[in-house]
Amino acid sequence: MKTPVRVRLCLMMFLQFFVWGGWFVTLGTYLAHTLHASGAQIGLAYATQSWGAIVAPLLAGVLADRYFNAERMLAVLHFAGAALLWMLHQASDFAAFYPWVLGYMIVYMPTLALANAVAFRHVDSPAQQFSGIRVWGTAGWVASGLLISLAFAWDSATAVAAGELRNTFLMCAVASALLGGLCLFLPATPPAPRGSQPDTMASVLGALRMLKERNFLVFLFSSILICIPLAFYYQHANQFLVEIGVERATVKQSLGQVSEVVLMLLIPLFLRRFGIKATLLIGMCAWTVRYVLFAFGSANEGAVLLLLGIALHGVCYDFFFVSGQIYTDSKAAPGGRSAAQGLVALATYGVGMLVGFWAAGRITDLYLLPGNIHDWQAIWLYPACFAAVVAACFVVAFKNERVSLEARQ
Repeated sequence: MKTPVRVRLCLMMFLQFFVWGGWFVTLGTYLAHTLHASGAQIGLAYATQSWGAIVAPLLAGVLADRYFNAERMLAVLHFAGAALLWMLHQASDFAAFYPWVLGYMIVYMPTLALANAVAFRHVDSPAQQFSGIRVWGTAGWVASGLLISLAFAWDSATAVAAGELRNTFLMCAVASALLGGLCLFLPATPPAPRGSQPDTMASVLGALRMLKERNFLVFLFSSILICIPLAFYYQHANQFLVEIGVERATVKQSLGQVSEVVLMLLIPLFLRRFGIKATLLIGMCAWTVRYVLFAFGSANEGAVLLLLGIALHGVCYDFFFVSGQIYTDSKAAPGGRSAAQGLVALATYGVGMLVGFWAAGRITDLYLLPGNIHDWQAIWLYPACFAAVVAACFVVAFKNERVSLEARQ
């Protein structure tokens, strides 16, 4: 792969996740303290990610695969995203904010698959080169946290009270516009020729047939259920850290992305030595441990517990979700891998997290105390217990098997 192409693909990934991480991490804090939203309303705002995930297969999987160049669709969607982020910056209350965030997530979520499609099309060896490009996305997410916490201090207690987190939307609007411009200079990524396009219906039916196998069915339902406690973290972790007085909370949360990169290297080792069941189970149990650490941590003496809980993100995400993607790929028929991955993505980011965001908002409202503070210990014990129950059911229902890590045709 030529160096100029590689540089543009890496920069695309960097901005792709900079734009998302730059406002999504602090959204709960912003809504609670600037727009005075309730927990249920914060849940509605975060659930727009799920609605976007449900719409994404139409835009990314049908239009780009059949009718339009992927890089041009990326440009249009990111330019539209810049305008919507500007409107989010202007919104003065939750009623005005919600339609714009819903529109933005419907526009943004398809770009995740499109960015991957562009990168995969232009690397010579995906197995060897894609991770080196994708890691720049994690770097972009971390960079947004560094700017918010260290450069601008928008997440400090004083700045949050003054409503300065509103500036995150402006920052991301500029980044989204830059990304849209960059996409115009990406290598051309046209749809596959008509004769070589996959039979979409056959691929979908093939993915659904995978549900006849007990292990895959158990895995899919476990994936849906484990996304319910996952939603608590995305929705309330930053709000929790800010409310209990943790300084530079957003950049400290970036420790989770750092651990994600490091621990991803261990997945092949665990799959070879212990099999898929133990690897998935480690990821599920890590959610319980993380939330227990959050429940009993504090900004002072218990700060180390909070940092450990944040650092567990690599275990939580990589060992369950990345391993789950590998497992899904190993079970799918050669012509139906994309449909199989789409089914799992729809079940998790669509159904599972939609339920999770709703539950997180309701439970957070339930433990709202006088003075607009929360009983966070009680709140975090809910997802901790739920994740433990899901893990226990998974142990009983899922039979261990070995997953091939060799390249498949």
